[in-house]
Amino acid sequence: MERPTWELAEVIAACGHALQARHPLTADQRRALRDVARCRTAALGGHVQECAGCGFQRLAYNSCRNRHCPKCLASQQAAWLSREAANLLPVDYHHVVFTLPAEVNPVGLANPRIVYDALMAAAAQTIRAVAANPKHLGAQVGLLLVLHTWGQTLSYHPHVHGIVTGGGLSCDAGGTIDTTPRWLSCRPGFFLPVRVLGRVFRGKFLARLDEAFARGKLTGFADLAAYRAWSARLRSKDWVVYSKPPFGGPEQVLKYLARYTHRVAIGNSRLVDLSDGKVSFTYKDYAEASRHKTMTLDGVEFLRRWVQHVLPRGFVKIRHYGLLANREREDKLAKCRCLLLVVGLWVIGRVAAPQPPPDPCPECGVESWVVGERFGPVVGGPWVSRVCVDSS
Repeated sequence: MERPTWELAEVIAACGHALQARHPLTADQRRALRDVARCRTAALGGHVQECAGCGFQRLAYNSCRNRHCPKCLASQQAAWLSREAANLLPVDYHHVVFTLPAEVNPVGLANPRIVYDALMAAAAQTIRAVAANPKHLGAQVGLLLVLHTWGQTLSYHPHVHGIVTGGGLSCDAGGTIDTTPRWLSCRPGFFLPVRVLGRVFRGKFLARLDEAFARGKLTGFADLAAYRAWSARLRSKDWVVYSKPPFGGPEQVLKYLARYTHRVAIGNSRLVDLSDGKVSFTYKDYAEASRHKTMTLDGVEFLRRWVQHVLPRGFVKIRHYGLLANREREDKLAKCRCLLLVVGLWVIGRVAAPQPPPDPCPECGVESWVVGERFGPVVGGPWVSRVCVDSS
């Protein structure tokens, strides 16, 4: 696979010091910058690879394994796809998007863990509550949520993508599955009423922030009056929940999910140029029928936008609920397959995980390498002298 013309690591090497001088960074943001800048360089150590065919040797440097690194997600994506294939059902899957109003953005930047937790929990509770209501479906559905915080131009835009089964096991209004459940399907081409979802989502999200503020965990407000005024403005607005038509089948579901689960802000392939302290990159303009355009930003501004999307350490950005929750998932899915007259894990094998690119020996073309001598971090090796991110 061809190496991209430019990499995020090069932008960090060129502009990282200036970023730290102009903008305060969290420990998580500094760690992400440092890891990405050093990924697959002598600064992390590595090993010698030897061709099993002709004995040709080359150096291979270690990966940083930081989840924000654009070079360290391919293997994780393949493993995730293999695991998730076993959970698919032969039903319609619906895509829903929960987006926070722009007024929440400053609070999210100041309190990312609290706001992101509230966003994901409120989205999950909303779908489960509305789906369990017998007026709408009366069933417990399977739900997978993925947090996103960025737009195409790296703007701050917290939202959650949800993939939901188009039906579920019959349950009471509280979400408890019936003793002898039935499979209840959504109406063809329709999931749940989005206006109802929007109202419920607004209430559940703000209730969580009210609780966080009462416990003194939410910063950014001068006093209780300021918080209440801000909250009142949000309660007076309509919150929009977007729902797309169902997918074509289980295979399309996983292909789509992989785009949202293992991608952070921007990939190296979108970088066009780095010169004179400015970064150019491509983006899709959804306002103009997804036309591909190029944007140029000052390098420091580019990195400032990028570090906004570094998640708090240990934060779980992919979560399963309902039929897909870890607890009793196998039993629930077995009941679903029985009711849907599905025998076994029929979908495994039909969803092809992305394969690593070929890696032939440049001398003889054999694609088999043997790991030889290992070595630790090399001081002064390639890139290290250019990395200007503090190690603290």
